[in-house]
Amino acid sequence: MGGAMARNLLTAGFPVTVHDIRREAAAAHLAAGADWADSAADCAAAVDVLITMLPGPRQVEAVLLHAGAAAALRPGSTWIDMSTSAPATARRIAEQQLDGRGVRHLDAPVSGMAKGAEAGTLQIFAGGDAAVYTELRPVLTAMGDPERIFHVGPRGTGYTVKLMINLLWFSHLVATSEVLTLGVKAGVDLAVLRDSLIASPANSNFLEHDIQDLLTAGDYDESFAMALACKDLGLAVDLGRDVGVPVELSALVEQIYRRGLAQYGGPAGEMIPVRLYEELAGIELRIPAGPGDAR
Repeated sequence: MGGAMARNLLTAGFPVTVHDIRREAAAAHLAAGADWADSAADCAAAVDVLITMLPGPRQVEAVLLHAGAAAALRPGSTWIDMSTSAPATARRIAEQQLDGRGVRHLDAPVSGMAKGAEAGTLQIFAGGDAAVYTELRPVLTAMGDPERIFHVGPRGTGYTVKLMINLLWFSHLVATSEVLTLGVKAGVDLAVLRDSLIASPANSNFLEHDIQDLLTAGDYDESFAMALACKDLGLAVDLGRDVGVPVELSALVEQIYRRGLAQYGGPAGEMIPVRLYEELAGIELRIPAGPGDAR
């Protein structure tokens, strides 16, 4: 996703310096006019705005602290972390390396998957100082849909909103999997059951849209790996503990996902928990796609 986001910044006319642990990943960016930095610290030292897009808190801390990127940022520059990470990690980095030197920070995680990154239509949820957000909104707009870029509050709230979005989506998946499997096993036709649910107060965007490709084509969505889904769920459950909110349902959803991770592996698609229910019930949840099927 970070590669596509950097390309969109170049397309929008921003000067871009890039670094990745694999230089070959930046070949297209260099051909399009980007500059190369030999290290994360060199990249941070060369720019006014450092954008990180990393798998999770461990990698964020490794790049910013252990690889020296935070220390290399100049006073007055800004770090925008677009990773799905944890408020505590960014707070620790800011307290150790940024706040005392006048380096600014926005947490601005995204939704929209790889296709949204490619198209420049990501949803972005920014936490941090409102004035910094306003100043740098053109940078965010180069990567996201202007109508779906939000300032959601002070530092850390961007991470929190993204974790809540993912937590609710994964919870929808587990609940929908259970309901569809139970109803079909009890004798209701899958298409009839789904249409009935969509027409009812129990409808959801997940039921109506997100699960469509799985039901018609068996697509468990490998564009987002189970390893990342479990990481996000773990962060959300940890956040509940940190702020003192019981999260019994969320913890159960996490354990179902971790069962899927153990059974099918980290690269398996984020919808693979549906397969857990299918195998337990001895059925496949499939609706033949017909001409003009609008579901």
